Amino acid sequence: MAITYKDAGVDIDAGESLVDRIRPMARSTQRPEVLGGIGGFAAMCRLPSGYTEPVLVSGTDGVGTKLKTALATGRHTTIGIDLVAMSVNDVLVTGAEPLFFLDYFASGALDVDTAAAVIAGIAEGCRQAGCALVGGETAELPGLYHGRDYDLAGFCVGVVERAQIRPRTDLAAGDVVIGLPSAGLHSNGHSLARKVVLDLLQLPLDATPGELGGASIADELLRPTIIYAGAFAALRRTAAPWKAAAHITGGGLIENPPRIFADDTLAIELDAGTWQVPPIMTLIARGGVAPREMYRTFNMGLGMIVAVPPAAAAGTVAALAAWGARPVGAIVPRAGGEPSRITGAP
Repeated sequence: MAITYKDAGVDIDAGESLVDRIRPMARSTQRPEVLGGIGGFAAMCRLPSGYTEPVLVSGTDGVGTKLKTALATGRHTTIGIDLVAMSVNDVLVTGAEPLFFLDYFASGALDVDTAAAVIAGIAEGCRQAGCALVGGETAELPGLYHGRDYDLAGFCVGVVERAQIRPRTDLAAGDVVIGLPSAGLHSNGHSLARKVVLDLLQLPLDATPGELGGASIADELLRPTIIYAGAFAALRRTAAPWKAAAHITGGGLIENPPRIFADDTLAIELDAGTWQVPPIMTLIARGGVAPREMYRTFNMGLGMIVAVPPAAAAGTVAALAAWGARPVGAIVPRAGGEPSRITGAP
């Protein structure tokens, strides 16, 4: 009997079935600039009109070990939102508008229902971001991934007017830092979170410890990352004179904020008493993680920060009221110390 690709663990028919399932999902995210649809060798997208000197901005990321919780619980409907969020939020801080998104889904053995659930989440993330899902790649890699385990990567391209690129070069001591709340862990620090909660505290995924107010461990670990595209669209609509923004991902509130600085003359000082720390992080800290390690691993409740001139602070908070914006700190001179300082922390 002749051997087939399916005998080697790759089911071409399943792949075609998945493409048929996701085609309407992708269609629901389309922008007028997109040419063609899912199924070709490559995607094409015009630049939007109205730009004088458009600059393309690209970002790529994954969701890390948050996938382990999705796989352990069989809950795959929101992990795609995380995938979009991690790339889109990075593109947003440059001042860019997200245009289109591509995904890469790799598994040991393709489960069409699981993959379709994941990609439905990706489509939802694209709708939240206002960008088009223009395509991607599905790979079956038996022998590289175990069973039906899968991994994800995402790629976002946006566009910004060259004169509007952030961070601006006029950041100055006294500028106010506005914080936008996170939904929880988002998609960073899950290796530490899982080790503490599942191994050290020995709590199962369906446990509902008091700190979580009735939510389960799985609920909190899988809570989707906020996509801040609407907040940045509000900044554009109101012509808010924001100078810089930082997406709080790996490195937490210690290492991410200083990425807005062009030199070593400034620092950012955040007052931890001005925002709420999510309950899941309180639980993790109870497991024995020191405060500084918490602040350099997790977002601690701030998913995005935006620096604005003092005169624009009140207007920016008002423009972003729907996003829970509040002043959380300031830009200060760096006097030989660290570029990021947290005050008021336990």
